[in-house]
Amino acid sequence: MLKIACVLFWKDGYQGTTMRKIAKAYGCKPSNIYNFFPTKEALLYNMLLDQMKKLISMIQPLAQDATSSPITLLRSFIEAHLTHTLNYKKSYKLLFDVGLDSLSPSKKREIVSLRNEYDRVLQTILDRGIASGEFGKIDIKLSSFQIASMIARTILWFSPKGRLTIHGIADFITDFALHGLKAGCAMDMKNQKSNPAPLIP
Repeated sequence: MLKIACVLFWKDGYQGTTMRKIAKAYGCKPSNIYNFFPTKEALLYNMLLDQMKKLISMIQPLAQDATSSPITLLRSFIEAHLTHTLNYKKSYKLLFDVGLDSLSPSKKREIVSLRNEYDRVLQTILDRGIASGEFGKIDIKLSSFQIASMIARTILWFSPKGRLTIHGIADFITDFALHGLKAGCAMDMKNQKSNPAPLIP
């Protein structure tokens, strides 16, 4: 039911999709859907929540890993997020571009709190890299946003029939990111506003 609703949200837009349309595509009466999801917003919320929780469960252990090097942790982080991202249908993933704006404030806060946990884990890895001297002087927040964006946007062009595997793409993104992280690129962000990177788990 969630998968069908997701495809309709993507094709017709959240506002253009009714519970009646979802019920027709699913092959049931609207009342059957209401037994599980009281509102259309509840459908969207459960889609986003499910994806975020799965992603967080994959990366959270990395923040507690005190034995692996920051480079190893970064590679594991990128591969975990990339694997999670590319194992979902494109329509499911692209909901993150607009989905949050359609949620009520309380539900939006819950999803954003999970996104903040994602940022915390990645920024912890980058901070350890700076402390160990493996990474240069970088703006941790901006660097984490850029890495997250590189991973998230692979959904727009990746094909399982292409020449690169998920593992190969993870290696490329890691090596590409490390060139900048090792060189360092200091930037004063105190007086600049920045929005969270688009996280499409």
